[in-house]
Amino acid sequence: MACKKTNNNQDNEKSKLKKEYINNSKKYVANTYARFDLVLESGKNATLKDIEGKEYIDLGSGIGVNSIGYGNKNWINTVTNQIKTLQHTSNLYYNKPYIDLAKKLCSITKYDKVFFCNSGAEANEAAIKCARKYSFNKYAQNGEYKRNKIVTLKNSFHGRTMATISATGQEVFHNFFFPFLEGFSFAEANNYDDTIEKLQDNACAVMMELIQGEGGVIPLDKEYVLKVKEYCEKNDILFIVDEVQTGVGRTGKFLCSEHFGFKPDITTLAKGLGGGLPIGAMLMDKKCSDVFVPGDHASTFGANPVVVAGALEVLNSIDKDLLKEVSKKSKYIKSQLMKLDNVVSVDGIGLMLGIGLKEGLNAREIVEKCISKGAIPLTAKNKIRLLPPLTISDKELEKAVSILCECLG
Repeated sequence: MACKKTNNNQDNEKSKLKKEYINNSKKYVANTYARFDLVLESGKNATLKDIEGKEYIDLGSGIGVNSIGYGNKNWINTVTNQIKTLQHTSNLYYNKPYIDLAKKLCSITKYDKVFFCNSGAEANEAAIKCARKYSFNKYAQNGEYKRNKIVTLKNSFHGRTMATISATGQEVFHNFFFPFLEGFSFAEANNYDDTIEKLQDNACAVMMELIQGEGGVIPLDKEYVLKVKEYCEKNDILFIVDEVQTGVGRTGKFLCSEHFGFKPDITTLAKGLGGGLPIGAMLMDKKCSDVFVPGDHASTFGANPVVVAGALEVLNSIDKDLLKEVSKKSKYIKSQLMKLDNVVSVDGIGLMLGIGLKEGLNAREIVEKCISKGAIPLTAKNKIRLLPPLTISDKELEKAVSILCECLG
């Protein structure tokens, strides 16, 4: 009896501590997130533990960030050793880690150069600036420059800075923040004629996600993408692909554009590249690689030695065997979930999946139910979104899918 009472006392103390943390967060932190009532404390591969000691299979990986899981020993050792050696130096000087990462990243992707920054939004900002300067250099006449518009897609998401929110094709993200930056227009996804009409209006670039993530995990039509790419090539319009969420192995190939069979002029990366530390990258082909010159663009923490050391370890971890496992696990998830009456679709590629629900079901409510049973998926509009660590084990995945099936009915 005494032992049981002690355990109850410990549980009560943990519960009080959880409430205290949540209350302090609400009191001191800006209310910008609709958080779930979880206070997470530790993790191992794809399994998280909260402050009360409960375990959960993570199907979100920090919204696609923890690509090689939690507690990866090689990643931890690499980052720790770099912290001990050199934690930061400005981009006025050279250092070995960022040079090694740039060389490896360009070798894998066959791009010419890379610009490093801190996030996907910053990478997309850099791409917007690069596209506009490329066009300015070639087409500005007598100080007049009209060929400067960026065409993006309706239902897209490219970030929350003023430029990238201006580029985002969803009104839900626009409210309250007027006026927006000029020079953006939105074409209907998979509508070739509408896209070309927008491109003909002084466009210097088109920017798209090949799988619209925040828009509901919706893959674009391959034929549409390739036709737009062909038009852009003929008219010297840059093709930018936002792979902030799809890149770095998420879809079973290093870049999602590989599934579509082409190489964009510019590709942006972030999220999974850092393995848990903040990083963004803009990859440029030969056409764009020398557009920026000293003073055109910068980022104080871009190419931070600690962050890029972690990213280099991520690249070392994502080999052909891991990418095969991503595709294999994707097929398993789809095969199990499509058996359920309440599931109308499972969209996406690799381990970036969106579960379409039967009418009347609420995605957030289902996520809450999953959390109560020990799995943490995400939402995207009214879909259940899955972005688990690429390294999720078969055992972890089977347990998570079992919980999903139970909660989806």
